[in-house]
Amino acid sequence: MVGIVSYGFYVPKYRIKTEVIANVWGKNPEDVKKSLLIEEKAVAGIDEDSLTMAFESASSALSRVDVDRNKIKVVLFGSETHPYAVNPASTILAEFLGIEKNYLAYDTEFACKAATGALISAQGLIKSGYSDYALVTGSDKGMGKTHDVLEYTAASGAVSLLLGKDNLILEILDFESFSSDTPDFWRREGIRYPSHGGRFTGKPSYFYHIEEASKSLFKKTHLSAKDFSFAVFHMPNGKFPVQVANSLGFSPTQIKDSLTVNYLGNSYTASALMGLAAILEKAKPGNLIFLCSYGSGAGSDSFALRVTKNLFGKRRKEFKHVVEDKKYIDYPAYLKFMEII
Repeated sequence: MVGIVSYGFYVPKYRIKTEVIANVWGKNPEDVKKSLLIEEKAVAGIDEDSLTMAFESASSALSRVDVDRNKIKVVLFGSETHPYAVNPASTILAEFLGIEKNYLAYDTEFACKAATGALISAQGLIKSGYSDYALVTGSDKGMGKTHDVLEYTAASGAVSLLLGKDNLILEILDFESFSSDTPDFWRREGIRYPSHGGRFTGKPSYFYHIEEASKSLFKKTHLSAKDFSFAVFHMPNGKFPVQVANSLGFSPTQIKDSLTVNYLGNSYTASALMGLAAILEKAKPGNLIFLCSYGSGAGSDSFALRVTKNLFGKRRKEFKHVVEDKKYIDYPAYLKFMEII
């Protein structure tokens, strides 16, 4: 059985409240919060990017296990905001971590599901016998145009997963994927900010792909929503994951602990995995966890995970502490951190 041996996460300490942004543009803050169900979001500092945050989360994941780093022969980095257009972030990350050079590394890109696609690839490489361990990281410094809805939601953060076969904290029971050519969201080369596909947003993209990937997994595993203790979905805002969970038969109790978007925003590639990190604070051995990502363009990866007794020795018990260690910034500071001014 291949699964997750350890995990780590990183949340920048800076926050900006929804009302701060709304007030700049003359919007009613309560209307914006009611529409998006986001109170505030995490903002990367001016000296942080997807790579520095990836290093923090990966270091955390590796610090909790006694693993020979020379046995990590797969390093995958999923992101929408790689620091270089041409130059892999995965090799820089591996170098920072002290992993020897006999490894396979590549960056993955599929909007907000780049990391879960990498997770599937890493699982296959371990299962094939190519490597004992694989490191998968999802990290993004999300940003949107000023006076755009993304300005309220696009956030920053990173999550890293160390995969292997022994001493697992989470078993990957199975997975499914569903993809199509759906232009709901994109950013062309040389263009700084992404664009929205209007009528392709929502039902024909997020909901359609998550529902189909989830139903395929239910059929394949002979499981249903009621068999899972927890569920986590990609979180572009606070409403979508709640709505799609309900459509698939999950209860509010099953999803509530994963909704980090309400107080951290949408960290793009790290979004669903950040919800998973929050869930692992409360999960117990034997619990089944349902995970489903979404990436614009469009596609979803769904997973059935089972918690093992090893989680107790590697549980962070620090998610709440990290989230509450924060510093609020004003709008001019936010623009500076995002390198807009």
